[in-house]
Amino acid sequence: MNEYIHIGRMVASFGLNGELILKHALGNKALFKGVEVLFIEERKGSYLPYFIESAKAKNEEETYIKLEGVQTKETANRLTSRNVWLQDADFRKLAGKAAPIALIGFKVITDEDEDLGPVEEVIEQPHQVLLRVSLNGNEALIPLHAETLDRIDQAKKEIHVSLPDGLLDIYR
Repeated sequence: MNEYIHIGRMVASFGLNGELILKHALGNKALFKGVEVLFIEERKGSYLPYFIESAKAKNEEETYIKLEGVQTKETANRLTSRNVWLQDADFRKLAGKAAPIALIGFKVITDEDEDLGPVEEVIEQPHQVLLRVSLNGNEALIPLHAETLDRIDQAKKEIHVSLPDGLLDIYR
């Protein structure tokens, strides 16, 4: 089974020929080179593939994208506000190394060497990043900011954190 990574959402249509604006968290100007397909969430857990005709970076957070079969502004409007996903292999090609979203799949290790499991989602807040992991079958949100982050080991794909006393107790 393919692993899908949520990268953003379609925020608006652009022009009259069915182009869309994709707001993403990839951390760089995404041109989608080498990526043929992206997946748009029709309903929760149901992803439809759309083949990319062309893509042009607007800035580091937005890309103009033209999809096969989307020829009119009206058709494009039906896809706005929908979540966009990539297969894991394509995501790894595009995600900037410094972007928080690139931490998906990294193991979270506490200062007591406890492995909390892999990062399932990265939630970006104005002053911190939250890492979602599954801890004993519960969703746990681990804050990541200057006080909690010890180091990131890119080679081992590990995030080492020092968490406040009692934080993990609420998830156990």
